[in-house]
Amino acid sequence: MSHGHEHHHHHEPVEGSWRDTEDDRPLSVARRRFLAGLGIAAAGSAAFTAPAHAHDHPPARPSNPWSGGRDRWYAGDHHIHTQYSSDAQYEVATQVANARAHGLDWLVITDHGGVAHEKYSVDQVAPDIERARARHRDVVVYQGLEWNIPGAEHATVFLPPGKSTVDILKAFEAAYDGGILAAPASRGGKGLIARATSADGEPYALAALRYLEAQVLAGRTEIALMFANHPARRGLDSPHELRGWRDAAPGVAVGMEGAPGHQAAGIPVALGGLGSARGYYEAEPNEDSFPGYRPTGSENPYRTYGGFDWMTAKVGGVWDSLLAEGRPWWVTATSDSHQVHGDTFIPGTQDHATTGSRGAPIDTGAPRAYGDFWPGHYSATLVAAASKSPVDVMRGLRAGRVVAVHGGLVDGLDVRVRSAEDRRGVTVGGRTFVRRGGDVEVVVDVRLARRPNGRGGLPRPAKVDLIAGPVTGPAADRDAFTAPGTGVVETFEVGRAARGAVRFTHVFRAVERSFYLRLRAGDGNRLAPDGGPVVDVAGDADPWSDLWCYANPVFVDVV
Repeated sequence: MSHGHEHHHHHEPVEGSWRDTEDDRPLSVARRRFLAGLGIAAAGSAAFTAPAHAHDHPPARPSNPWSGGRDRWYAGDHHIHTQYSSDAQYEVATQVANARAHGLDWLVITDHGGVAHEKYSVDQVAPDIERARARHRDVVVYQGLEWNIPGAEHATVFLPPGKSTVDILKAFEAAYDGGILAAPASRGGKGLIARATSADGEPYALAALRYLEAQVLAGRTEIALMFANHPARRGLDSPHELRGWRDAAPGVAVGMEGAPGHQAAGIPVALGGLGSARGYYEAEPNEDSFPGYRPTGSENPYRTYGGFDWMTAKVGGVWDSLLAEGRPWWVTATSDSHQVHGDTFIPGTQDHATTGSRGAPIDTGAPRAYGDFWPGHYSATLVAAASKSPVDVMRGLRAGRVVAVHGGLVDGLDVRVRSAEDRRGVTVGGRTFVRRGGDVEVVVDVRLARRPNGRGGLPRPAKVDLIAGPVTGPAADRDAFTAPGTGVVETFEVGRAARGAVRFTHVFRAVERSFYLRLRAGDGNRLAPDGGPVVDVAGDADPWSDLWCYANPVFVDVV
């Protein structure tokens, strides 16, 4: 790790660190060996030395240009349920009021798709959302859907407010929801696929995304977005499906929940919790799971790591395999709020299957051990945008100007990546370029938390990891889910006495190959030997004691 003051400019080996070639400590030696295999010089900042590929080329102009700090961070949540989901209980007004109280600027109502939801719920939730917008004009409230992806898991689908929003969502759900496609005609479905998650549904998922893109191209909505939810929970989202969704509609299918909701589920019984698993990630492989995701004695893809999905948390894993292709794919953090830990309410008594609603929730007066937090209480997706207009926030999400945060660990993570060819530089989600053999500077400003988090403490990151890997082009195997060239390039320590913001700088020197970089930060309470998060133990995973945040990547093309 880096030592000393909070403004780090590392151009030479630091004595006593893993960069020091005379340091024979095992971790230092291991890191130098790793970087040598990656093609990064151990002395000086880093240099990718492998030959460039023919696909290396400059963009027409850099994407996500650095704004000089003028953009604001808007906190939000794209995965929230109400009484119009068969397994949730709250009124829209309650969810929006709590989201606002916990500091969110935007949120998406995403009740579960299916026969009853399409038939009854969409028309009922729309006026509730309109009333919530009128009451809380400082919060952007989107109408969306938790889509049963045919052949896979769930996903958030949402649109900005507009005259065609409800019609588009209803038509999309009726034609392409996996629950409707799998249900027999006798139950109001289509009976076209064996199961909502069976592989015969995959073509319908691609058609669904193309339908949404067509609505944008036709001018019926300005933008539409899809994020895959809890992607590794049951192992249903195979690598080729992730690639296929992005390829089918690159302006719509833009990412996945890097951290699932249901984070309170891991609170131990002794602390008044459910004693389950964070995110309800406690499944084992089933008949529709991707066979490559196999739990071992040392690794389990069906568990969270520091509260984040294995696909995100594993360095050189699924997420990195997509980024190593140069494929933009963003991560978020959500609440998936259904029933809130410590709340006294239980679901209403209406039959959802025949009415599309569970009715008003009932107050028992006794706190209950549920698995969720209110929107914004624990998880937040920070989006850098020019304004808080519905379309601007969605554009920020689509562009990957996003940081996923747990427990209020940071208020923001400002990143500037630039070269001599692009002096202004770009920020998270962006793409810039460098002349072969040139240097790339990375400046990271960590905005430290100014207010106590949901538990009442003032969290502090202990460290920030800079992760990088070469861009090697499209994978020959569409089910590839590893990126062996990716690793932690540098780790910066954040002093406990730090206040306001701290700055770290790294220079990639003599760059010879296109690459990407990304950042993560952790509170340092629970670390694996390699400095990453550890697997969460079902029944004993207090989410407040293990906080992380992840910033989305920046791509650097060699010209």
